Amino acid sequence: MHIKKIPALMLMTALCSSPFTLKAQDHPSLILNKNSVEKIRNNLGETPLFDATLQRVKQEVDAEIAMGIDTPIPKDFSGGYTHYRHKQNFIIAQKAGVLYQILQDEKYAIYIRDMLMQYEAMYKNLPLHPQERSYSRGKLFWQCLNDSNWLVYMSQAYDTIYNFLSEQERNKLENNLFRPFADFISLENPAFYNRVHNHSTWGNAAVGMIGLVMNDEELIQRALYGIEDDGLPLGSYDNDGGIIKVEGQRKGFLANLEEPFSPDGYYTEGPYYQRYAMYPFLIFALAMENARPDLKVLQHKDNVLLKAVDALLNLSDADGEFFPLNDGQKGMSYYTASLVTAVNIAYHYGEQNPKLLSIAQKQNQVLLDESGLDVAIGIREGKAKPYTKKSVNLTDGINGKQGGVGVLRYGNEDLTLVFKYAAQGLSHGHYDKLSYSLYEKGDEIIQDYGLARFVNIGQKGGGNYLKENKTWAKTTIAHNTLSQDGEMHFKGKYSVASTKHSDLYFFDADKEDVQVVSATEAAAYPGTEMHRTMALIKDEHFEKAFMLDIMKVSADKKHDYDFPFYYMGQVIDGNFKWESPKSLSPLGNKNGYQHLYLEGKGKPAGANTQFSWLHEGKFYTLTSATTQADELLLTRIGANDPQFNLRRDAGIVIRRKDTADTTFVSIIEPHGSYSPVSEASLNSSSNIKEVSVELDTAQYTAVKIVDLDDNEQWFILANKNASNTAKHSLTINKKTYRWVGPYLYQ
Repeated sequence: MHIKKIPALMLMTALCSSPFTLKAQDHPSLILNKNSVEKIRNNLGETPLFDATLQRVKQEVDAEIAMGIDTPIPKDFSGGYTHYRHKQNFIIAQKAGVLYQILQDEKYAIYIRDMLMQYEAMYKNLPLHPQERSYSRGKLFWQCLNDSNWLVYMSQAYDTIYNFLSEQERNKLENNLFRPFADFISLENPAFYNRVHNHSTWGNAAVGMIGLVMNDEELIQRALYGIEDDGLPLGSYDNDGGIIKVEGQRKGFLANLEEPFSPDGYYTEGPYYQRYAMYPFLIFALAMENARPDLKVLQHKDNVLLKAVDALLNLSDADGEFFPLNDGQKGMSYYTASLVTAVNIAYHYGEQNPKLLSIAQKQNQVLLDESGLDVAIGIREGKAKPYTKKSVNLTDGINGKQGGVGVLRYGNEDLTLVFKYAAQGLSHGHYDKLSYSLYEKGDEIIQDYGLARFVNIGQKGGGNYLKENKTWAKTTIAHNTLSQDGEMHFKGKYSVASTKHSDLYFFDADKEDVQVVSATEAAAYPGTEMHRTMALIKDEHFEKAFMLDIMKVSADKKHDYDFPFYYMGQVIDGNFKWESPKSLSPLGNKNGYQHLYLEGKGKPAGANTQFSWLHEGKFYTLTSATTQADELLLTRIGANDPQFNLRRDAGIVIRRKDTADTTFVSIIEPHGSYSPVSEASLNSSSNIKEVSVELDTAQYTAVKIVDLDDNEQWFILANKNASNTAKHSLTINKKTYRWVGPYLYQ
């Protein structure tokens, strides 16, 4: 099969006009080299965090060596023994290689050699994995993705013992194991390898890294540029609904480095998969930096990989857990091993930002390479400074022009708003334009559901994605955004959604006490435009900062709208009456509604609806401007879920029927506290007397907030002109308001 040199990326122009040659190399040469190993040895016993990490790794590897080597015939999904064992093997082998280089103890080299020889003996006759669920079945694992994980790590292990092995042993491993393995995950699985996706990133890195160790030009080119003649038809899809091939599609590592990242370092699949993909991105880029620094892969796209580390850290809450945008498992945080890699490499190869050292201190471990040593030295020398996260707007798309994610933070993450107006996010994207989640000091107030999957728990679908991920987690009603006529955004069609994105109207976080993000969406429901503006406001008349939400809907005909709030905690009170059915029924039969039980139903008692709950010792109140015709639905996730794959979380939905243009205005107000120890309940009631829409035209929307002491606060939005220099004058109830910029708060 012909491997094409694609001159699509600027950094490769010179290379494409001249022969691609590899210099003779010493080993190790990927992550470690002779100079870095010597530097590490010279600093042993002098850098506490590095020494402690080394000791922990040594204990872990020694325990595995004592158990003996097991390379079982593959049979399990993720979560099963054979999957776990092969995964553990490649992780331990990589660590053993590092120990061999640093400690010069041959037992580690012998362990890796013997393990690789066992794999060589089994691989040449190994069939496809018996589990047939994946669009790209592996051999050692149920999908090629995990086979690629194996080769990324084993390449590093092989590199560290390359000179320990005899030429005969190297030839045996390369001819019978490594080269066939690289061909299998690439040439034999183009649907996996030849796309822009985190799967392919792992595959490209795997082929490239073993190519670097073996000094194999063909494999390195294949890693960088992909396969030209892959035989795949246009419009191919994987079994997750993600498109594999489109007209003019780039492929290879450089395409995966170029396209999913915005110039700000945001990765379009979301932080959960950005965290997962950062390891192959950074580890192969680092290997290329060491073996082929002339290509400047690590510096590509204006250092986007180093920017991506900062973007990821900013996409975490006060506890370091990543916001679950798109498919994302809650609880994944920057304490994961891939972020240790990211933080260390970003510090060493970036500007040695001392704030990264404080993250490394929290992680309490470093890489056992030169970057990890430098981090440990920086911490030893007291250079660490706090990594204080501020409000940030991260663009999405290759040129930063496909929407984005706005994060507003008040104080030291006292209140954090995550507003998603991004592109679809490839096959891991959810149908939830202009959705949001809200946090107080790391605790969820209004939640994003995340994914429907129990990762590596075999009893739950083999640890893989459950069908409820499509029928619930990806749907629009599962998120805190507008649903129209019971339909999903873009009718849940990936082929449409993947070509669309929302547009930023403005982002203003210059003032600590009033921070605003605003965006529009015109394609999710043809004929309907949504314009959502969200603000964090700290007013002197309120105990804590609160969130203001204005969703303006402009439609060419009447529709039924559902506007949900997925709150966390125990219901305390509401200013409306609701009836609870004697038996529960689903709210609908498709598009996620089939998974929502209707637990209560009521009508607004007046122009304002208030609903309060208690969570983690803190009170919260939702205050919404409602109409007499609205319906208030109390819901709970879990209908049509006989295997209990979904969490039984609660929500409240404002339903507005038979309406064209309309505006939903709401406030989420944190207040008070409750101690179960002292049993003291403080400030458990809302401080809001009234929220009203005083003016709502195509040009302006004016919201009045009245507190219990009759103090008035006004928020006025210019709906058509977001210029920071535009002057506005507006008279409401005989009072004239003048301001400059897209909004006024007073």
